[in-house]
Formats: sequence, structure tokens, C-alpha cells
Amino acid sequence: LGGGWNEAVYMYMDSDARPPFDRSPMNGIRLVQSLSGLPQALLQPVAPVAVRDYTKEKPVSDEVFEAYKGLFSYDRTPLDAEVEAIEETPDWRKEKISFNAAYGDERVPVFLFLPKNAQPPYQTVVWFPHAGAFVPGSSRNLEIIFLDFLIKSGRAVMVPIYKGELERFVPVDEGSSGERDVEIEDYKDMARAVDYLETRPDIDHARLAYYGTSYGARLGPIMVALEPRFKVAVLVGGGFTPRGEVPEIRELNFAPRAKIPTLMINGRYDFIFPLETSQDPMFRLLGTPERDKRHLLFDSGHKPPRNETIRATLDWLDHYLGPVH
Repeated sequence: LGGGWNEAVYMYMDSDARPPFDRSPMNGIRLVQSLSGLPQALLQPVAPVAVRDYTKEKPVSDEVFEAYKGLFSYDRTPLDAEVEAIEETPDWRKEKISFNAAYGDERVPVFLFLPKNAQPPYQTVVWFPHAGAFVPGSSRNLEIIFLDFLIKSGRAVMVPIYKGELERFVPVDEGSSGERDVEIEDYKDMARAVDYLETRPDIDHARLAYYGTSYGARLGPIMVALEPRFKVAVLVGGGFTPRGEVPEIRELNFAPRAKIPTLMINGRYDFIFPLETSQDPMFRLLGTPERDKRHLLFDSGHKPPRNETIRATLDWLDHYLGPVH
């Protein structure tokens, strides 16, 4: 419990699993000497948190799904995009851009990373981050550790700052209509980011990928079912949510309508998205043909091993988008 120094920030509050003989650098032990004996409550068994069993649930009909899908539609109004800042590094060019949101009177900030080891037009990966990004903060401190290997592979990476994330933080209650509304706006932010990419001559519009980490992997079926311009998806550390949601944003209802090649990468001992009740149902219900989907499991907790994740992700993108030139 408590995460490690090199893990995503949200792991500070989550329990996680490791194989008994794991000796990773982030592992440690915590010791305390009690002067008066332990309280009896600390010696009692800990009841596991109840999880939702998706093996017993079914997606909605096509007619109902079409009604849900309508909630995510938006008008293609002018983007009025503006490049606000440019930063050069040895490996990439980082552009901060903003454009009009598809709702209200808001601007959506995005970051576009362009590789320096490949030639345009670039294959492009759109990232959706983990839940730790949906707290008050600043996008000046993007977690590049989740993205650097994609850029160094010669692909551009688009990072929208979604509604509810960092400087766009919005407090919502789990299972509420407010959560539904923010998730719908998140989809619109992502779709508008793809709209913007289509205005760029240095982007290969036919080779776009969705890359989700944890929370972003959980939402993957929603995003790729609704956005037909994605050609391939990689979902790392995700699964169906173990808690209740309003049906309009329940991933279960979108998974059969997500039909592009999809790689799921997970830990076998993930406590957040359990294998049998969360990961397996998502993989089984994906509408992708069997030959074009893969569930890659590692003997880890919520976070799959980094090197193996990088290798599998790049192999998947190379196979379905083609090698980078």
C-alpha cells in the first residue's frame, strides 16, 4: 500500500500486488515498535473491497446505444487554434497549442510533441492519462515518462489537457451526472484534438493511434468506439471500472462497438482492475476481430513492467500503422 517513488502519483492511495520474490528498486518495508501493544482492530482480517462482476452483465441494445452516442455529438465549429509556445529539446519539438472547446466558452490547451528522428508526415499517438492527472495542478509538469518512448520511436504525440485535469480541474462525485458530463466533455476534447491534427500538413491523418494509461485505458472502449479516425489502440493497466457508473458512460456498453486493433497490457495481480471480473470481460467484449486483439499479461500489480510495455506497444504500432520512416 502506498506506491513507490517511480510510480504514477495516484498510487500513493492504492493497494497493489507484487510477486513474493520481486526485488524491484521501489520495494521496501515499514517498521514500527509499539510501546503499549497493538489495538485489537489492527489484528483482525481485512475484508476485501467489493468489486463489480462484469461476467454477469450485458451491454445495452443497439437502439439504446444510439441514444447514448448522441450525447457525445458536437458541432464542428471553428477551432481558432493558436500556437502559444514552442520548446526545443534534442529529441523533440514541443508545441503548446489551444483551440475552442466544443462546449461553453472555453479553450482547450494541448501539447504536441514532434520527433526529430523522423520525417513528416508523422504517425501520431493521442494520449489519455491516468486518474492522477485529474487533480488540481499544472500542465507544466507533464509526466513525460509515459510518453518519451513513443516520441523517440519517431511518432508525434498529442497530449490534450482534458476537462477536469490539472488546471482544468472540476470536482465531481463518483457515479453522478456531473461525472457523466465531464466524461462526455473529455471525449469532445479528444475529438477536437483530432480535428486539429487534421489541419496540420506535417501529420499523417491516416495513421492515428489511441494510447490510454490506467484511467485512460479504462475509457479506451468509449473513445475508440466513438472516434472512427483512430486506426489502432493500446490500453495499459485498464479494465472495466469496479464501481458504479451511470449507464451513458459505462464502458461495458461501448466495448462491443470498439472494433479497431487493440492491445491490452495488464498485471495479473491488479487490485484496481481485477483480472477475472474487470480485465477479461473488457477484452472478451471488445468488438475487434479475435486476430486483431491481444491481452498481454505480466506477473505484476497495477503497473505492468516498463521495458516490456514499451516493446509490446511499439511492436503493435509498427504492425498496424507501419514502421516509422
